[in-house]
Amino acid sequence: MNKEINIENIKKKAEAYYRNGDFFCSEAIVKTIKDEFDLAVSDDVIAMASGFPVGMGGSGCTCGAVVGGIMALGLFFGRTEAKDEKVSKTMDLAKELHDTFKSRHKHLCCRILTKDMELGSPTHMEQCISFTGEVAEEAAKIIIREFVIALKY
Repeated sequence: MNKEINIENIKKKAEAYYRNGDFFCSEAIVKTIKDEFDLAVSDDVIAMASGFPVGMGGSGCTCGAVVGGIMALGLFFGRTEAKDEKVSKTMDLAKELHDTFKSRHKHLCCRILTKDMELGSPTHMEQCISFTGEVAEEAAKIIIREFVIALKY
């Protein structure tokens, strides 16, 4: 990661992927973070995010944008070796993203967040586009902050 990161561009790009129908929330966030941070990982990570939109495959559970944001954090801070203790930090950062979203919107349940909205309606789309941009932005802020902290030591 040797390039300047524009957080506003991350937000706008993630929103555009959703708005244009290219990707749903979780996919848009993972793709945007992967591309904007120039990560040398396979696009398979985007495919891994495909089951989470509309509250985990349409079940209405946890907001797919939040899940996509947590997946993006895992790309940077997650473990790949058994018993690697860095999982604790990843979990702390995931909780931070979760708690930030929950403090703003009171819920993480897609079913509650979209209550009384018709799936695919303009109101539903605008809200989910907004959530997608918001979570991409927050995940990027956490990633950048953690790298700045690491550089200080």
